[in-house]
Amino acid sequence: MAHARYKTVVDTLAAQIREGRLAPGTRLPTHRALAAKEGLALVTATRVYSELEAMGLVSGETGRGTFVREALLPRSLGVDPQLAAAGMVDLNFNYPSLPGQAPLLRSALRQLAASGDLDALLRYQPHGGRPHERATAARHLASRGLKVRAEQVAIVSGAQHGLATTVMALLNPGDVVAVDALTYPGFKILAETCRLELAAMPAAGQGPDLDALEALCKRRRVRAVYTMPTLHNPLGWVMAASRRRQLVAIARRHGLLIIEDAAYAFLAPDPPEPLAALAPEATVYVSGLSKSVATGLRVGFVAAPTAWMPKIERAIRATTWNTPAVMTAIACAWLDDGTVARLEAQMRQDAMTRQSIAAEVLTGLRTVRHPASYFTWLPLPEEVRADKVAMALKTEGISVSTAEPFATNAHVPHALRLALGSVELDALRNALEKVRRVIDDQAY
Repeated sequence: MAHARYKTVVDTLAAQIREGRLAPGTRLPTHRALAAKEGLALVTATRVYSELEAMGLVSGETGRGTFVREALLPRSLGVDPQLAAAGMVDLNFNYPSLPGQAPLLRSALRQLAASGDLDALLRYQPHGGRPHERATAARHLASRGLKVRAEQVAIVSGAQHGLATTVMALLNPGDVVAVDALTYPGFKILAETCRLELAAMPAAGQGPDLDALEALCKRRRVRAVYTMPTLHNPLGWVMAASRRRQLVAIARRHGLLIIEDAAYAFLAPDPPEPLAALAPEATVYVSGLSKSVATGLRVGFVAAPTAWMPKIERAIRATTWNTPAVMTAIACAWLDDGTVARLEAQMRQDAMTRQSIAAEVLTGLRTVRHPASYFTWLPLPEEVRADKVAMALKTEGISVSTAEPFATNAHVPHALRLALGSVELDALRNALEKVRRVIDDQAY
């Protein structure tokens, strides 16, 4: 009977939400009040709300209560790019491009067609890339402040694939990985797929709270830490050299594997040394060309201690055998002839221009951003709900991400991440003005 009663409460509340009788933003009774009203045990009332949250119908907010979510707002907003339908202005995903990239590709393909290496590109490649390509990647990483030998670098199909092969090679299901309380959604999906347990570290200024990491390592058997020290996504921080050294000291003290995600590091001018340079024996460094050159160029790099490379190469074999040889050849040619360096410099300037537009339009609102990044984190005023803002913007033809895809603990702040790199400058200004207007409207 108790089981049937609990299911009835879940079904009744779900129906009321879906039919609009409980409007988005409605605060639901406390767990204790629900238990008293429905004659349930407190633990059962908690289970009711947990099931409704799993269905995407409510959201629990620490210190505030449980609220009805905007039911028409997809829970995967910020994760699945197809959600930005045709005609939508996409402030959800970054796929920056620059004028002249298509002619560059045409020229590269002509050069490739005329090369004597073409037959070799039609065959299976070594899992980590051919020796001369790995050497090219190593030279590229040296420009990032990371000196590694060619045999310490594997070429992968983009940075996401690099993260996946790292996790598959070096971690096991059930391992605890320390991550920022707000982190890259792609790593969250990867952790879920590989059955890792994520333990959230709160932010503390320009980086994670390292005292919290130390305390976590004393309480739990933490296996690894996933971090973005140079241009964090979504908060845009660049960790100071002193904090990097502190993080490395904690990792060494507790035997942590460091996974350093440098996908956006190219945007930060003169950052401190990578963690992989400070702790080469304990760090896997992952980067790629999707953000700095083109999202369709799925070529990335994994740099790791030599002893770990056979496991990483085995994971590459298990997932894709090798990065497509034609893509790798084009990417390496552009690395060698300076094309990538030129495009990255142009991308940095483009990102700064977009940030200046955002700063101008959003004046007066609190923003968290780096002046050369392609995204802005926008905490909302206390009385404004992120799901309602996102839904209102969707009706205006603008796709944005709430904090939900980035959050790794129960506290999901009311905030938006605005991706600035995917639309023309005039369209960006217009879209940001609409974002500003919707927020202002909901604040009063």
